[in-house]
Amino acid sequence: MQTQSVDSLASLRIPDFRYFVSNSFLITATLLIQEVTLGYELYKMTHEPLALGLVGLAEAIPFIILSLFGGHLADRRDKKRILQWSLGVITLGSVIMYFVFQPSVVSHLSQTVQLATIYGVLMLIGTAKGFYSPASSSLKPFLVPRELYPNSATWSSSFWQAGAIAGPGVAGFLYSGLGFDNTLLVVIGLLVLCFVLISLVSRKPVPVNESPKLGLRKSLAEGFDFVFKTPIVLYAISLDLFSVLFGGVVAILPVFAEDILRVGAEGLGFLRAAPSIGAVLTLAYMTRNPPTQNAWRNMLLAVAGFGVATIIFAVSTNFYLSLFMLALTGAFDSVSVIIRQTIMQIFPPDHLRGRVAAVNGIFVSTSNEIGAFESGLMASLVGTVPSVLGGGVLTLVVLSFIYVKSKALFSVKLS
Repeated sequence: MQTQSVDSLASLRIPDFRYFVSNSFLITATLLIQEVTLGYELYKMTHEPLALGLVGLAEAIPFIILSLFGGHLADRRDKKRILQWSLGVITLGSVIMYFVFQPSVVSHLSQTVQLATIYGVLMLIGTAKGFYSPASSSLKPFLVPRELYPNSATWSSSFWQAGAIAGPGVAGFLYSGLGFDNTLLVVIGLLVLCFVLISLVSRKPVPVNESPKLGLRKSLAEGFDFVFKTPIVLYAISLDLFSVLFGGVVAILPVFAEDILRVGAEGLGFLRAAPSIGAVLTLAYMTRNPPTQNAWRNMLLAVAGFGVATIIFAVSTNFYLSLFMLALTGAFDSVSVIIRQTIMQIFPPDHLRGRVAAVNGIFVSTSNEIGAFESGLMASLVGTVPSVLGGGVLTLVVLSFIYVKSKALFSVKLS
């Protein structure tokens, strides 16, 4: 009954938070437009699932290498300024790709040069994300009062998921109607709008560093030390790591769209958007009924549902059943995201938020980008359907292990 008395729009009434989540929506949609159209272009160019997996690897390598340093800077520098510079670099990458893939230019380039350009730009974007992600995650708790953390986590996820629906849904139509090069021009324009939105967020004071004389190496290690000494944080991000690493199918959706379900670029847009549709519907419910009561139980049940839905998607040959299963993966994932974001806002101290966010980002990047590489590699080695089926089963195996190890967390209260 307590949740009914809470103003479900409380976080959105704060202007800085509105600008922040509006940017989250827009940059998510924009980068996914680029990712979906790039993935389809790559698959048309190579007809090789591994080429899709390398997209994730190209972004993940610089992100993982630089993320801890990005978290270190986020704890000591102006987070807004870091976000602005990072957006500038991401925009530069899209500009480079736009000019290279002009018809008058690309026709004179070999496939090797085209692939090198794509992966090189993705590495540049991954580098920028290594600074953007921890700065963004560590800025969020400073935008709302502590009592609104669960509410802000729900809305933040809702806007992110809305962007994840809009991006892929629009991408297929943009690609069909404008071509790859002009779609990149749209991406550049939207990135400029993201820069404007971040610029509207007021600057926040840099937290006082409790250990200012620590060397860089010890400073970076503090984030890992906190995570590994705080069981609820460690197990929460580990669940996300292994479920998406093994059970994620996003990277190889072009294979399902082209070769298994045979629905083309527009069908790919719907497949790519389906998880986010399920997530947004679930998040709309959770704005009034947050899953933070019995949080750990809800998190384990959500990951179990994610694994089962992934297994059914793997064996489906019906487009609508596949869409529904993908929507369920998004719905279940959104529950675990809300709980994990609330944990990440409540437990880390202010002076460690950037570095803890960076460690979380490394786990998330490993699950998403390295998971994308793993999906592409396994699809190449054992086949697309067996790789996804095996990933869903492994998700349930890991879940069972963490359930046994984390029973003490069932008594932890987040609200």
